[in-house]
Amino acid sequence: MKRTIPPHRDEPNGILQLMKYQVIIIAFLVLAGCQHTKKETKQANSPYSFYVGTYTDTKSEGIYKYLLQKDGHLKPIGLAAKSVNPSFLAMSDDQRFLLAVNEIINDEDVGTLESFSVSDDSLSFISRSITGGAHPCFVSLNQFGYVLTANYTGGNVGLLKLSKNGELSELLDIQQHKGSGISERQEAPHAHSAWFGTDANAVISVDLGTNELWFSQLDTVMNKLQATEPYKLEMAAAAGPRHLVFHPNNKWIYVLNELDCTVTLVEKMDQSKYQKKLSYSSLPQAYNESNTAADIHISSDGKFVYASNRGHNSIAIYGVNPLDGSLNLIAHESTLGKGPRNFTLSPDENYLLVANQYTNNIVSFKRDKSTGMLNYVDQTDAPTPVCILF
Repeated sequence: MKRTIPPHRDEPNGILQLMKYQVIIIAFLVLAGCQHTKKETKQANSPYSFYVGTYTDTKSEGIYKYLLQKDGHLKPIGLAAKSVNPSFLAMSDDQRFLLAVNEIINDEDVGTLESFSVSDDSLSFISRSITGGAHPCFVSLNQFGYVLTANYTGGNVGLLKLSKNGELSELLDIQQHKGSGISERQEAPHAHSAWFGTDANAVISVDLGTNELWFSQLDTVMNKLQATEPYKLEMAAAAGPRHLVFHPNNKWIYVLNELDCTVTLVEKMDQSKYQKKLSYSSLPQAYNESNTAADIHISSDGKFVYASNRGHNSIAIYGVNPLDGSLNLIAHESTLGKGPRNFTLSPDENYLLVANQYTNNIVSFKRDKSTGMLNYVDQTDAPTPVCILF
């Protein structure tokens, strides 16, 4: 029986010099598009293959593979693996295994997570495990194989582990969120993403429903998520935090708020204290129609932050002040499609690719690394694309 995708998430409503801080380029989490840790410096303007996660309610059959060519043009390769609603993807650190959440509800009222081996143009199924909650919408993993899944309807985060041969463990632990916000979308916890932080074993979970960031520590002996102080950090009322990115200096975090369409700067004051700073709109001042923010990414040099708008259907381009982390909204670039739920930077960061969920297209933009601006290159058809993973 076909499942109806919940409308509450997937339908749009409706330098100066670096004088003070030493920039340390680390392998950090970017959304990507979807979860992808870059471990090596890749040759600029190389062709790159990438995977696309989809919803399979209509024409899609699962996970598809494409090629980003040297000139930025896109080439479909084909269906890589059949999977039901693989709405978010992540790659293992060694690039051997791909993980995909299945945003479905089974008889046990929980979603599932699948692992695949990466081989040429296909993905070979290895294993499947439950995620601990309904409608998993995000997955991430660290270099040691620990896996986090954010379960939107379940309002919780599941912990699993990926073995060296790509097999998923059973569910190891569940971090259940409690609380609510003031908007109609915040009647209960809705975990929307879960991230391994820049400190060893640190975890930050983002909950749209409770309107908070949840902090915990991964206990690798007991294989559990242990709450830390501060336990939570509240966003502005009705903000609805969804995703985040880490600045390369390890001090600043940019939180994308889906409901009020803002990016909030969070500063790490010491090893255990975080302070919420200013928030910045993702929309033009004169825009007053419905919109929800969806995805956020930062360039590896820490100079530019990008965020997607569903409704305005644009990528907001921000410049980062290297002295205090504040943002300056530079411009908006049309995504040339509707519902840009997910986007990502290419491994060399010369291109930015957008997945437009409602117009079934992926669009490629050339990125100017000095100005952060985007210029259209190409687009290709894709069935209900909701995640791009290099």
